[in-house]
Amino acid sequence: QVQLEESGGGWVQAGGSLRLSCAASKRTSNNWAMGWFRQAPGREREFVATIRWNGGSTYYGDSVKGRFVISRDSAKNTVYLQMNSLKFEDTGVYYCAADQNGITSSLRQAHTYEYWGQGTQVTVSS
Repeated sequence: QVQLEESGGGWVQAGGSLRLSCAASKRTSNNWAMGWFRQAPGREREFVATIRWNGGSTYYGDSVKGRFVISRDSAKNTVYLQMNSLKFEDTGVYYCAADQNGITSSLRQAHTYEYWGQGTQVTVSS
């Protein structure tokens, strides 16, 4: 079983920045991908960003493109999400997720991911 441990959430004013981290206890395949989803109250879980371990390809949701940057540290099995120019609508619980198959066409879909973290709250005040 893989455990994902998130950190870095909190409160920030609009226009500010936060960095989220997610460490995986292990990787189970060479096609590993890790990413972030978020969920605001009363809304569906939304794709934010993901990165493929092999090659480092990155993918972003339209609402965060140009403001958020996802990166990885392979030695630490850790993925980071640098969030800049935060907006009120970025508020929500951010979940780290890991996928051991890394199929590009499916990486924006939550059901693709086998492992999930507990979530970390991000609150942006307007």
